[in-house]
Amino acid sequence: MTQQPELRRTLGVFDAVVIGLGSMVGAGVFVALGPAAGAAGSGLLVGLALAAVVAYCNATSSARLAARYPASGGTYVYGRERLGPFWGYVAGWAFVVGKTASCAAMALTVGAYAWPAQAHAVAVCAVVVLTCVNYLGVQKSAWLTRAIVAVVLGVLAAVVTVCLGSGASDAGRVDIGVSGGGGGVLEAAGLLFFAFAGYARIATLGEEVRDPARTIPRAVPLALGITLCVYAAVAVAVLSVLGTEGLADATAPLADAVRAAGAPGLVPVVRAGAAVAAAGSLLALILGVSRTTLAMARDGHLPGPLAAVHPRFRVPHRAEAAVGLVVAVAAATADVRGAIGFSSFGVLVYYAIANASAWTLGSSVTARVVPAVGGVGCVVLAFALPVSSVVTGGAVLVVGAAAYGVRRIPWRR
Repeated sequence: MTQQPELRRTLGVFDAVVIGLGSMVGAGVFVALGPAAGAAGSGLLVGLALAAVVAYCNATSSARLAARYPASGGTYVYGRERLGPFWGYVAGWAFVVGKTASCAAMALTVGAYAWPAQAHAVAVCAVVVLTCVNYLGVQKSAWLTRAIVAVVLGVLAAVVTVCLGSGASDAGRVDIGVSGGGGGVLEAAGLLFFAFAGYARIATLGEEVRDPARTIPRAVPLALGITLCVYAAVAVAVLSVLGTEGLADATAPLADAVRAAGAPGLVPVVRAGAAVAAAGSLLALILGVSRTTLAMARDGHLPGPLAAVHPRFRVPHRAEAAVGLVVAVAAATADVRGAIGFSSFGVLVYYAIANASAWTLGSSVTARVVPAVGGVGCVVLAFALPVSSVVTGGAVLVVGAAAYGVRRIPWRR
């Protein structure tokens, strides 16, 4: 049997941080704030803080695991090595299915902001173009992500400056309470977790990172910390102009905020920034899903041809093409808000397994506090999501587990 070429290690700390930022400082801030405000009311900022705490625990656990197992696949690999093949499979299945929904949501966000009347058609085109970029090598993807992150951070800085500096800004609207109740705050945290989950992309690309034992533990918390600061600033700025109710009712929160702040000329810039941000998230998501698909195909959980690595570009080209095809079909038929909830459920299950894996790395109390908090937080936030997301996500996980069980049956003539 001919051995497949390995993926090429080309990513340093800077590129790893940029890819993480491209995944997190993306469309999540443009689309998740509205539904979260509707769920939490004045508890929006509390929900954001709770999502950040859970994300921090997950990021810390993922970084520790990635430093020890620097291979493509992320928690699929960690669960397999630390908890057993079944839990690794469940993590991989939850990630591939949940993040495919994320890809569809991001593609639709590109379409909704770039050309609302033809959102689905634009979404499919975006998937095709970005899949082709990823096909040419991870370094090409990193270069494009640098440009995207720079544009998005510039747009968000303009939004914060305009909102906080306008006469429409009122600090009284930034009310920190729990008018949506404890359940509403938890639901908001679960929805906002969708916007934070991109830090896993750094760990998922472990096989393409230089000196992963040093690079990944540095890049993950750095990318998460920058993202939290950006999200907090944007949330406060938008709330100061729109208030909780206005934010909950907004279909394009940041565009509505700059319009209310008296800068309608900035609205097209914000819409363009949202489209670029969603494209950056989609680019990184396709990278992550294809690498987990590669790892699962190597172990026989997915069709073997998906484990192929291109001899020139050193990328899992068949896995990327397959992921791109599935996402394109989903983008042509899916709904953005439904995709967010479904994706959050799958990804929270994925990180619950990551924290359980990290729990086994050390026996001291200090080493186990973070994965314990992260694991419990993931489970609580997963079941605080809208009922439809929980039911659909649970059903998909059961189907995946059943498929695993059928494959394990020793069929005989």
